[in-house]
Amino acid sequence: MGARVSAARDGEASYGGRQTKECVPKSDFPPKSDFLVNNRNQDVTKPVDESHVERAQRLTALNAEVAVCQRCPLAMTRTHAVPGEGNADAVVMFVGEGPGFEEDRQGRPFVGRSGQYLTETLSKVGIRRKDVYITNVVKCRPPDNRDPQPAELAACDDYLARQVEIINPRIVVTLGRFSMRRWFKEGGITKIHGKITNIGRGRVAIAMFHPAAALRNPQWRVEFERDMQLLPALIARAERADAAAARGEALPAGVPHPGDADYVPPPVDDADDDAQLSLLP
Repeated sequence: MGARVSAARDGEASYGGRQTKECVPKSDFPPKSDFLVNNRNQDVTKPVDESHVERAQRLTALNAEVAVCQRCPLAMTRTHAVPGEGNADAVVMFVGEGPGFEEDRQGRPFVGRSGQYLTETLSKVGIRRKDVYITNVVKCRPPDNRDPQPAELAACDDYLARQVEIINPRIVVTLGRFSMRRWFKEGGITKIHGKITNIGRGRVAIAMFHPAAALRNPQWRVEFERDMQLLPALIARAERADAAAARGEALPAGVPHPGDADYVPPPVDDADDDAQLSLLP
């Protein structure tokens, strides 16, 4: 995905969990229409527990820290830092690449044209934006929507790691190649999109095109919307795993357990773009 967003006002910039070996084709997941009939606008947040207030407070404190960050030169050119927004109890966390013009102006992620498209696509698979958490790998807009530089990515990486630790999502969705590289170490976005990998501590990551790229390329748009249809089944599966773990039950082989240690995924096999790691019982 080499091309960048040429018009700053297009919105969000597009720059440029357990181990299993079983594979199933995308078509084996429940059809979107079936999910929509039974689960329209489902609540995809984790059950509120005694740690909810503390989690929300920690996230608020982190956002305040990001808002005044001076770790890299992007602080000199931004209008607002964009920490992220959404539900602190989210099962699903979206990680984009960096703020665009509107995001920088408003201090909120994915509020431009690509953000509207993301919200619409979520709605099509029965997920409400307010139930997920959305952030970026870099929290300030790079000038002219250029690619984020290694030093900028490194400066923000601790913030992203802390967001993941606080929110503790079961599913991390990477949007675009820079956020993809955070969890998928090898392979290009055109090969990796739709792939699912265990990233440890009961979490999985799934790679997708950035919404801005999907809006520019009709084929990528088809792939983006197809990949998004994988989420309902992954959410349902994560909730079943959490419930089983809470009851102290053993989980089936290959099912990510919330108590697992961090896991470094092996290189992704690009031989079969249509195969998915089987994350369903």
